Amino acid sequence: MENAYQLSELCALVDVPVRTVRYYVQQGLVDRPDGETRAARYGTKQLEQLQLIKKWTAAGLSLDRIRELLQGQDLNVPERPNRRGRLEVVTRLTIDDGVELVIEPSRAGLTPEQVRTFSRSVMSLFDELRAQAPTSQPK
Repeated sequence: MENAYQLSELCALVDVPVRTVRYYVQQGLVDRPDGETRAARYGTKQLEQLQLIKKWTAAGLSLDRIRELLQGQDLNVPERPNRRGRLEVVTRLTIDDGVELVIEPSRAGLTPEQVRTFSRSVMSLFDELRAQAPTSQPK
């Protein structure tokens, strides 16, 4: 096994409780570790499985659906339906009069720093395009 983690190390990497990892192993969502009890070691495959499970549960998928996805069935993860009471954090970037960009960081899988970097890049590109445009524009 290339990377071998104790259960506590694996849990810290994925930010999942020990009890949850044990449950996932029991349910067959995560492969069993090499060894037993305190000598058990988890590898890269279990780490990746846990990261996928965490991502998909955050997207609202059931454990049954996650099991199907982990087994390679239909990898199209459906969009989470809008429902009453659902809160969503969005970033609305005003680029110029009449030009806005809406980013849903959680759906896009972007960190706040990545959103800032992306926004700066879009603004810079818009400025470049504006500089190349003819000075008189028809109205």
